[in-house]
Amino acid sequence: MAQTRRRLRSSTVVLGGMGVLAAALSACGSDPDRRCVDRDSYTLGDGYKVVSDKNCSGGSSGSRSTSRSRTTDADWYYDSDVRNGYAEHGTFSRSEAVDRGGFGCSGSGGG
Repeated sequence: MAQTRRRLRSSTVVLGGMGVLAAALSACGSDPDRRCVDRDSYTLGDGYKVVSDKNCSGGSSGSRSTSRSRTTDADWYYDSDVRNGYAEHGTFSRSEAVDRGGFGCSGSGGG
């Protein structure tokens, strides 16, 4: 009976350890949270206005899109706080966002 308990405990530890490892690896490999924002729309206290993702072409940075005779300087803004359609306290640097959020991640190894 004592051996059964011991086996159960050790398997629980192994499974728990594998779960932690899986979480660490998936955090490193995943993309950081991002929002498409208009870089020209910054206001103190609100941040950048969130615009449609189609204004930020693919994964590239700094695209300009024209809609209704207005030019939007749209770019991806990573790891920001979003409130009432505005994003703040983030970064335009994807590699910096990966460094911030990854559990055990380094900037050079992020995917």
